[in-house]
Amino acid sequence: MIHAVRCNQPSFKTVEFRPGLNIVLADRTEDSGQRDSRNGLGKSTLIEIIHFCLGGTIQKAKGLGSRNLRGWAFSLELTLANQIITVTRNTEDKTQVVIDGNTTNWPIQPKEQEGQKVLSLDDWKAVLGDLTFGLSIDHDKKYKPTFRGLISYFIRRGRDAFSTPFEHHKNQLSWEKQINNAFLLGLAWEDARELQLLNDKQKLITDIKKLKKDTESGVAIGILGSLGELEALKVQVEAQLRERKETLNNFRVAEQYHELEERVNFLTSQIHEATNKNITDQKLLEFYQSSLKSEDEPRPDYIVSIYENAGIELPGLVVRRLEEVEIFHRRLIENRREFLGSEIKRLRRDLVSRENFIREKSNERAELLEVLKTHGALEEYTMLQEIYLDNVANLNEINKRIEELKQFEEEKSSLKIEKELLLQRARRDYGERNEQAERAIDLFRINSRFLYDTPGRLIIDVGKNGFTFGVEIGRDGSEGIDKMKIFCYDLMLAQLWSERDPSPRILIHDSTIFDGVDERQISLALQLVDREARSRGFQYICTLNSDMIPQSEFSALDFNFHSFVRLRLTDENEEGRLLGISF
Repeated sequence: MIHAVRCNQPSFKTVEFRPGLNIVLADRTEDSGQRDSRNGLGKSTLIEIIHFCLGGTIQKAKGLGSRNLRGWAFSLELTLANQIITVTRNTEDKTQVVIDGNTTNWPIQPKEQEGQKVLSLDDWKAVLGDLTFGLSIDHDKKYKPTFRGLISYFIRRGRDAFSTPFEHHKNQLSWEKQINNAFLLGLAWEDARELQLLNDKQKLITDIKKLKKDTESGVAIGILGSLGELEALKVQVEAQLRERKETLNNFRVAEQYHELEERVNFLTSQIHEATNKNITDQKLLEFYQSSLKSEDEPRPDYIVSIYENAGIELPGLVVRRLEEVEIFHRRLIENRREFLGSEIKRLRRDLVSRENFIREKSNERAELLEVLKTHGALEEYTMLQEIYLDNVANLNEINKRIEELKQFEEEKSSLKIEKELLLQRARRDYGERNEQAERAIDLFRINSRFLYDTPGRLIIDVGKNGFTFGVEIGRDGSEGIDKMKIFCYDLMLAQLWSERDPSPRILIHDSTIFDGVDERQISLALQLVDREARSRGFQYICTLNSDMIPQSEFSALDFNFHSFVRLRLTDENEEGRLLGISF
């Protein structure tokens, strides 16, 4: 519960809050002109200040990040762990907070600095997570609920926070929505976390497969290769090893070999040079043949996808000229095909010519070796040994790659099984915690029925992608009813957490929550939240514009709206604004 918001600047309008319903009212004076507005009086700024003191970030050059507010220190007096404390944070140094009050039972103790108790911002958020939501102090755990993520459902800020009940900012990540809402509803959020970790593994596998596919015509095929390619290469290398071993076994080294050594070595060098060229040309021939088969005419959608994958947004002019790009690319492919065809013919001729040369020189060398019989060059024998050992090392590397690739394929299969088992567990966990889910569903139903006489529905399910959430109210579709879906959901969370300990015991809404809402529903909403806050012991703070007050609805009821107003902001002059200045 928040008791007060203060500042070190005398122009600031201090506001004090009480248990139950609290209203911050933006009033328009009779003397203000048509151009005057309640915007900028400080309603949203007050919520920003509360978030700022609770560890939130501020935008540069906007709001609290303005240079005009440099050196302003905002203080929040609140009850935390059954103790009233004051936290102060300065816009000049946003990396730490100053604490005033009893912190004996805190999981992280402030450090003494110049007579003040100081906490780093990360430690402050960790303390808040522990003392308001019971979160463990674990800075390294991935995909977990955090204080900042959870409190933003109880204190929504900015217009984007009022688009759907399950998001507190635009483009919120799917895993974050799942984990935060599952945690707040008392469901097994750990299942959502495990699912996201599995998704990360699957994404890694997909990225590796894509890397291989995208670079098949280049280097990566030599790095990765398919299982079939590696098995074929293994057989080829094993055959080479057997030949090398037989050659070594039949080779003899004698002292007298000098007369024939030079000729044999010369022939050997010629054979090796021709063989090496053949190996190089054979690989190049295979590559050219593969490239010739894979040459396809361009598709416009493929060209667009290349730009999109690169993160580049195509201007309209480029899209209109895709046909020109396609024609150009087709001509390029035809030229490339002609080039590949001519190169393939040349390589085949060269390969045949060298094979004949190798055969001729090998026969000549064989005759010399036959003459030598048990005589041979020691260098030749040493070289054969080195080649043999190189082939052994190559075979070991191939076997290693085969095992890694098999493990990679097994990992893909096991991930599918693991994900299905996890989803089964999540459904089972949801069934075991069905009582908590039913409690949330029932509270949402009661809240929506109070506003519209028609019960709404909170829908919770476990699908192939984890938890899914939805809300329905009979007459949904208008902006006002969509806002009331959020109101009913947030109120349900405040009701649920008022039954838990620890608990934030607070709910704050900007006036945006009532944009487009009928006067009767505004009246009913304020009466409902007043009743629930008082009976359940949590605090509700709401900012409103004076023209939103449903006076006609309140006049017929025993509901003194103005008794809940804790701060009145006006556009009469700068003193009427929250900060006491305009900027």
